[in-house]
Amino acid sequence: MTRKASVAAALVAAVAGTALAGCGAAPQPSPAPSANATSTAGEPRDAFTGVSSIDVDGRSVRVSCSGDPVEGRPVVVLLHGGGDGLAELADLQETLGERDRVCSYDRLGAGDSDEPAGPQTLDSTGEVLTEVIDQVAGDAPVVLAGHSLGGLIAARYAPDHQDRVRGLVLIDATSPTQGADLRASIPESATGPAAELRDQTLAVFEGEWPERLAVADGEVATAGDIPVEVLQHGGDYLTAIPEYGPDLERAWSEGQRKWLAVSSQSTLSTASDSGHHIYLDEPEVVVEAIQRVVSEAADPS
Repeated sequence: MTRKASVAAALVAAVAGTALAGCGAAPQPSPAPSANATSTAGEPRDAFTGVSSIDVDGRSVRVSCSGDPVEGRPVVVLLHGGGDGLAELADLQETLGERDRVCSYDRLGAGDSDEPAGPQTLDSTGEVLTEVIDQVAGDAPVVLAGHSLGGLIAARYAPDHQDRVRGLVLIDATSPTQGADLRASIPESATGPAAELRDQTLAVFEGEWPERLAVADGEVATAGDIPVEVLQHGGDYLTAIPEYGPDLERAWSEGQRKWLAVSSQSTLSTASDSGHHIYLDEPEVVVEAIQRVVSEAADPS
């Protein structure tokens, strides 16, 4: 692979929340062992560990859980980035599962879940997330921890589900204004790899990828005063894009600051030695952030 192709893949992974197949995406840890169980949407089930499937409107959604429920502590639900799946989150989930109940899932069009029946929106993706939460957490509250596009989905979901979501960890989340950020950073007059990357990424935002999820820019809605930690990468790998890299890096950092508006109790920190996949580059930073939010969101009684 050429250096330009590697940089393009990294930028798509960071900016669009997806990774081009065969372009040096994040290493993939082994998934958790399978429980080979299936459950129907809306049907309560006992806590399980391993990998299972639920049925959501006739589509199979793959889920994975580790750890036992802990009284008074929220269940952690991990949301993968675009182009990834629950397999990439396996090591993080296993570590967190030593202390709390932690689950992840493949969104429709990702991993081992079915393809979506048609185009997806943040609302329809949120409906699948609700079914996952109902199945893996029962009546317990949850903390959502999302990477890249998964962080955007979590932050868009939380304000409308404050009865269930008690905390957020946004791991280098896609900016709430990513389309506008990209257009401003790489103008239409651009040529070469940067122009190609711009067009590819904007196509992703319009749903032209396996998840078929269109993501529009929007204002950040508030989820009240729930604890929120926003983690951003500290490695300047986006600056490797000739001419446009510094602007892309600045826009990405500004996008992280915009997410602070999701709660009056938000904090921003930087993983100084990390690229986009912070949970792989500095897993202890992500583990500690999630555990802090879970403890802050736990029932004090």
